[in-house]
Amino acid sequence: MDELGLYAVPVFILLIVIWGGAKRTDIFESFKEGAGEGIASLLSIAPAIIGLIIAVNMLSASGFFDIVCNLLSPVTEKAGIPSEIIPMALMRPVSGSGSFAILNSIFEKYSPDSEIGKIASVMAGSTETTFYAIAVYFGAVSIKKTSYAVPAALIADLTGMIMAVITVKYL
Repeated sequence: MDELGLYAVPVFILLIVIWGGAKRTDIFESFKEGAGEGIASLLSIAPAIIGLIIAVNMLSASGFFDIVCNLLSPVTEKAGIPSEIIPMALMRPVSGSGSFAILNSIFEKYSPDSEIGKIASVMAGSTETTFYAIAVYFGAVSIKKTSYAVPAALIADLTGMIMAVITVKYL
């Protein structure tokens, strides 16, 4: 099985070259055009990604997430939501790598098989890095008006978070 993974990419590239040759396509020219479009897309979304990374780092360094977690924990505890997953719930819509770092620390502290670990796992799989996705995908196609998309996506994230708790606790 490891051999398959080792040869998959080179075989796929070879198949593309063979297919392009059979279709009498200038493969190198097509590659250059695609690479140029990729760079143009990267340049168009770079400001949004840089701004998002700076904002996440500023919020983390300022202690904002800690303050919000402390404020929300009495309410979430009464609702049956473990306070240990609140940092991940706050970070998940903003940063995938940040939320996975929190997930890893939850695993180290409580284990993946604990109820908290299971809730965090289901939450990671059923929610999205909303602001990152909107910045990247909307920026790539130059959509400026996100007034309906952001609230809808955040409601979907909240639903995924709540259902993660319910699913793990009751199933």
